Parts: sequence; C-alpha cells; structure tokens
Amino acid sequence: MTDAPQISASLFVDEARAALDAAIDANKEAVVAAARLFADCVAADGVIHAFGTGHSQATALEISGRAGGLIPTNRIGLTDLVLRGGEGLEVLADPLLERRPGLAARLYELSGARPQDLFVIISNSGVNNSIVDMAHLVKEKGHALVAITSMEHTRSVPALHPSGKRLADLADVVLDNGAPSGDAILPLPDGGGLCGVSTLTSSTLAQMVVADSVALLIAEGHEVPVYISANLPGGFERNAKLEAHYEGRLHRGGF
Repeated sequence: MTDAPQISASLFVDEARAALDAAIDANKEAVVAAARLFADCVAADGVIHAFGTGHSQATALEISGRAGGLIPTNRIGLTDLVLRGGEGLEVLADPLLERRPGLAARLYELSGARPQDLFVIISNSGVNNSIVDMAHLVKEKGHALVAITSMEHTRSVPALHPSGKRLADLADVVLDNGAPSGDAILPLPDGGGLCGVSTLTSSTLAQMVVADSVALLIAEGHEVPVYISANLPGGFERNAKLEAHYEGRLHRGGF
C-alpha cells in the first residue's frame, strides 16, 4: 500500500513560497523589460489593456483599476460583449464562447485601443484560441505585447491555434509565472492536483512590473497617475479627476 500524498495548509504555503521565490528570481530581466514598455506607454499617453479568460481574469484585475495601480489601465473581458457590445446576457452562458470565431477582433474593437497602447495578455496554458487570436491581432496592429504565462505548461501541451503559435511566441516580453503544468501544486491520491499557484505568482510579477515602471516614470520626470483607495477620504474624487484625462478609454468590465 502506497502512502497517500500529504495535504495541508502548511505544505501549500511551503510549496507556494518556493514557487513564488523561483518566479521572482527567474523573471528579473523580464520584469525590467516589461516595466520599460509600461513606462513608455504611460509616457506616450497610452493605456495598458489587460486580457485574460477564465481564472486569468484575476491577474487582469490586478493590473487594471485597483488601488495602488496605474490609472491608464483597461480590463478586456468577455463581459464587454454585453456591457458595451450590445449582445444579450445569455451569450455569457455559452461554454464555447472563448472559441467563437472573430471573438478577439470584436473584443479588440470594443477596447477602443489607440496606437500607443500596450497589451498584457494572461494565460497559464497560452494555447487557447481566443488568447492566441488576440495576441496575433495585437501585434498586427503594432502594439507592444507582454505575456504572463506558464512556460512549463505551454511547452507540455499541443498548440491549438491554426498558426501553430502559442502566446509566448508572439510577445515582446514573456513573464513566466512558474506554475506547473495544470497549475495545482499539491498532489491528490487519484493523481490530480490541488491548490493553483498561478494567480499568486502572476499577480506578484504584475506588481513588480508596476513598481519598476513607476520608478522609471518618476526618474524621467513624468507625473504618474496612480489610484488611491476610493474608500479613503477624498479618494473617489481624486481618482475621478485623474481618470477624466482618459475619458472613454478606461473600461473596468464586470462579472
């Protein structure tokens, strides 16, 4: 009889900490490169668009519209089809929506992107069609592209897009979140896994990029538009005043 895999909160913390430390160490140069793209975008009066489907939306939220983050940020989501695209709510119930032909083009159109804007696309596997479609479109339109993905996962699965490309193949800068194939880091007795780690590592990498980009902007003499919490006195009013400069360009989406 084989011993059952160990499962505990403390073991998850140990494994997650190790994964986080490894991701930080492995991405030092990539963080610097991504921060340069972020800073150049903001300095050029651009907007940073973050796109992810499924649970990768969590990292898109980490980049877009949060306290302590950059104001010129926009989250692209499937809900945009309803909120601004005129489609009925029932479209979101389609389990195959992510595979719909033309989806990336429609979401890009709804984003209102301008030439100086930057895109951050998040996908643990990096092979889903809507993700790769968006990456192709972003590069065809001349935008800089930062990818946040798991290189272990994306290398372990077939490319699904007709081009044979993965997200990482198309990006100007790739941030490797270090998540294992399948994301989960604690083994289960049946051979499955428990406790995904990609959100933790991806969000940390995103915040590292924001920190370095703001440092660059300050050093280069730019005013840096950063959110403060709307739950602090005067926070909502201050944020709204700074957002007004980007009127019509910032979309926060919804669930």
